[in-house]
Amino acid sequence: MSDFIIYPAIDIRDGKCVRLVQGDYNQETVYNDQPVEVAAEWEAQGAQWIHLVDLDGAKAGYPVNADLIGRIAKSVGVPVQLGGGIRTESDIDRLLSLGVSRVILGTAAIEDRKFVHEALRKHGERIAIGIDARNGFVATRGWLETSEVKAVDLAVQLAEYGARTFIFTDISRDGMMGGPNVEAIVAMAEASGQTVIASGGVSQLSDLTRLAQYSTSGVGGAIVGKALYTGAIQLSDALQQIN
Repeated sequence: MSDFIIYPAIDIRDGKCVRLVQGDYNQETVYNDQPVEVAAEWEAQGAQWIHLVDLDGAKAGYPVNADLIGRIAKSVGVPVQLGGGIRTESDIDRLLSLGVSRVILGTAAIEDRKFVHEALRKHGERIAIGIDARNGFVATRGWLETSEVKAVDLAVQLAEYGARTFIFTDISRDGMMGGPNVEAIVAMAEASGQTVIASGGVSQLSDLTRLAQYSTSGVGGAIVGKALYTGAIQLSDALQQIN
């Protein structure tokens, strides 16, 4: 199960490391005001990747914290992936040039298929598709809007465009510490035939071991946020258990 990667999450708002509950900007907890130090700590504990979210960017529709993200990317020796407000080719080029290894396209995957198609053609596996779902339907614009597109259908279509990595979030589970929606995650991996990274709801070590059992079905990892910050999961313990 060593091909299952745990991605510690650093969600950035106003330059600080925060967590929201179900994407609600009014339900915020600030965990650290030095995200660069947080990234270094996760790397020290053995993280293979780090997951960054520009929350300000997700709301604004363009990268807001790009300079800080560049500093984080350059300060660690492991790759970082970033989502939040990336909707143009120049956004992608700038972020990759700052040291980001993989950019995550979310809202654009629904609203601008031509752009996503071109980004996948040009950048290949350096593009991941973030699919956030509410009751099985894709949500966009920082989860403020819900579309009429089914999450699994979108994954299948974008896999045909060349998408190889999907990050799937069940919004109802995010920040609630109630466990991930394993069935939906596995269903997306099997339907698309590509790698799906689970996001949202991981609250204890058993959630990770359960997800890792499906690594041969295409579940390639999990993003863990709140559980790491509250101490419910110790990253070093989790890495030892999974590997």
